[in-house]
Amino acid sequence: MEKYQILDQLSPGALGVNLVVEETKTQDKHLIKQVECIDEHHANEALEELMPLLKLQHANIAVYQELFIMWDSKISSLFLCLVMEYSKETLQDVIENKRKEKAFIDSEWMQSILGQAMDALDYLHQLGIMHRNLKPSNIILVGSTQCKLEDLSSHTLMTHEAKWNIRAEEDPCQKSWMAPEARKFSFSQKADIWALGCIILDLTSCSFLDSTEAMHLRKSLHKHMGGLKDVLRAMVDRQVPDADTFCLLLPLMLQINPASRIPIRQVIYITFAGGSSARPSSVMLTLYQQVAPTAITDTLLQGNLGSILEVIQNFSSSPEVQFRAIKRLMTMSKDEQGMPWPMELVMVVVDAMKQHQRILELQLYTFSLLLHILGKALMQDPEGQLLPTEWNGSIIAYLLSVMQSHPTSMQLITMGYSILTIISSQGAASEEMQKAGGIELLLEHLDRHAENRDICLGVLGLLWALLVDAVIVDKGLLDRIPALVIQHLAARPADGEMAEAGCAVLWLLSLLGCVKESQFEPVVTLFLRSLRLCRDRVLLVNNACRGLACLTKMSELVAFRVAVLEDNGSGLAILRDIYQHHKDDPEVAENLGMLLADLASYKEVVSELESGGVRALAQEMVERFTSSPEVVSYATEVLQRLGPVPPEEPSPALAEMEVPKGLPGDPLPP
Repeated sequence: MEKYQILDQLSPGALGVNLVVEETKTQDKHLIKQVECIDEHHANEALEELMPLLKLQHANIAVYQELFIMWDSKISSLFLCLVMEYSKETLQDVIENKRKEKAFIDSEWMQSILGQAMDALDYLHQLGIMHRNLKPSNIILVGSTQCKLEDLSSHTLMTHEAKWNIRAEEDPCQKSWMAPEARKFSFSQKADIWALGCIILDLTSCSFLDSTEAMHLRKSLHKHMGGLKDVLRAMVDRQVPDADTFCLLLPLMLQINPASRIPIRQVIYITFAGGSSARPSSVMLTLYQQVAPTAITDTLLQGNLGSILEVIQNFSSSPEVQFRAIKRLMTMSKDEQGMPWPMELVMVVVDAMKQHQRILELQLYTFSLLLHILGKALMQDPEGQLLPTEWNGSIIAYLLSVMQSHPTSMQLITMGYSILTIISSQGAASEEMQKAGGIELLLEHLDRHAENRDICLGVLGLLWALLVDAVIVDKGLLDRIPALVIQHLAARPADGEMAEAGCAVLWLLSLLGCVKESQFEPVVTLFLRSLRLCRDRVLLVNNACRGLACLTKMSELVAFRVAVLEDNGSGLAILRDIYQHHKDDPEVAENLGMLLADLASYKEVVSELESGGVRALAQEMVERFTSSPEVVSYATEVLQRLGPVPPEEPSPALAEMEVPKGLPGDPLPP
């Protein structure tokens, strides 16, 4: 505390004393919460739990600026000191002022503040962090348009039962924002939802409920919902702005059973998209607008590429400026864009956009720009390394996080998979995808968006790129893929692009041993059908033949399935047709020869190959591809397995004639 001068002592909080202090060297004001601890172990445990909160990065969260432990010798007590950002005004002050005036809070201002608070809470919940102590006095106001959540607490501090009980007796209002289960020291993200619901209730009822009435209402909700229904009815009768939306929202947030409360994402959706007012999605952009010198930024944005990137970096916290900067980059001429960019410039854009993941319009433009940049770089140097390996994880995590933030935007998800596929095609991306939970998200999208062709194609394309590097991917996740791919290919039998991507994925899964024996039959059927319907696609032909060869090695039943006649013609007839269609392509011939050699390895299948015209096919391959030792080797192996050419059967007429006995020259019998 030596570097701070105490200016004022505020009303004590639930956990300790709040001091307004000034840093002697910089004269910056701070708020310090002093929490009395039981002993050194208790203090260290709380300190260790709070340390990760110093690393939070969100425009609407006031992170702790410093944490330290001090000993007060005067009272022989140990204190944990939490240094926070200081603001003269909190949301509690706004609510109390409006109560005195018995006036509504401005609708647009309230929507903006709620949007910022909800976004901050969503950010915390995505990181698995709970606020635990959310209430109006812990939402500070910065200027007139921005708010920040502060005073995040820890499990260690919030479960100190003796301290809580003493404080509750001194001020029964302290615990009135807490969820019923939190009063019994059981905390979860759903407890934050209850607290946020109480805050919204205060914001919407302050024009007709005083402080005492509001406190009794919050406390009564711990036992029954009757009081809430009365207040919601009063909101409608008094024409509180957006009353219909909040009448829908609050009963879903203030459920006594925490399992029945909706998550923060659904709270956001109902507030800004699902309510009766049906606000446009662009409202999310205006929620985050911060004051920026428009004249200056507009001038800079008319400059060259370097000038625009400088704006992106210098105004990274202003989404409105970022939005205009990205749009400007997208509308620049090819010469102005200077493609392909050095990848350092890509990271400038990505780092700036990380702060604004919840703004869909901005992220759509950003994804489009990234796709354009990486696509140009790939065209310029297909074999080159687009991104340094150490950057892969950062970009992959960013892309996946944005896709999760906007689960209903098909356009954004589709572009996200295109970008991830480009990155993954460079190799060494599977591990980063797995760390960031990308494989699970990919499977979820493949299942959830079965009707969306673009997303399914994007997922299959990414899977194809990832499975090449699948040695580091959790096999348990891979085992779930074949059934989903089978389902999608079966639903679109004539879709060549889908079949091409699906056959590539199924081949690699077969190679990795992830196709179960019970799935052999449908997978073989899909390979053969794809060959029959999409024979012009060379990549599909090669991968389908490789996949069939792989499965044939595993099972004699697969070999029979390929060779035996079916309603649509035998698999051998399809293979002969494929050869005739691509007989000048040595790669197709090699893969086809490999498959035929694997089929011929089963004695019981040899007769089917003979009757199916495979001997003539193999002989032609030997004669045509003399310069390809692999093709000749496979075809020769087939011929050896088939054995000598069987003698021709005599005609029926000759078979009925009696063969004369004796030697040549002997007289014929009478």
